[in-house]
Amino acid sequence: MAKKNTKVQYFGTGRRKTSVARVILQAGEGKVTVNGRAFEEYITNPLARLDALQPLELTENLNKFDVIVNVFGGGMTGQAGAIRLGITRALMEVNPDYRATLKPAGLVTRDPRAKERKKYGLKKARRAPQFSKR
Repeated sequence: MAKKNTKVQYFGTGRRKTSVARVILQAGEGKVTVNGRAFEEYITNPLARLDALQPLELTENLNKFDVIVNVFGGGMTGQAGAIRLGITRALMEVNPDYRATLKPAGLVTRDPRAKERKKYGLKKARRAPQFSKR
């Protein structure tokens, strides 16, 4: 007889720039693990850390859930934004009433900003080559 898994898990996927985060929320004491490492060890920037945990703070669930994150692509800021959106979506799965708190803070909407493509004849997306009169 196989043992039945009684832990309830809530899932959320977050994206930002080129980063994708798969977030799992489960009842616990507030431990956050990112790619198998401690949260503070993985995301070293304190502002990025505050940004990522903002949905848990707003809904007062910081010490009620353990967060397990698998994130890849992009840089630290993009990954923190992806984690934030993933946590937000998982929290709305826990309790749909949290949406009323998270929506005014702008956490429900995916940030559409991404790097603009480089155009031919230019050095970057908009940076033109240096002009020389002579």
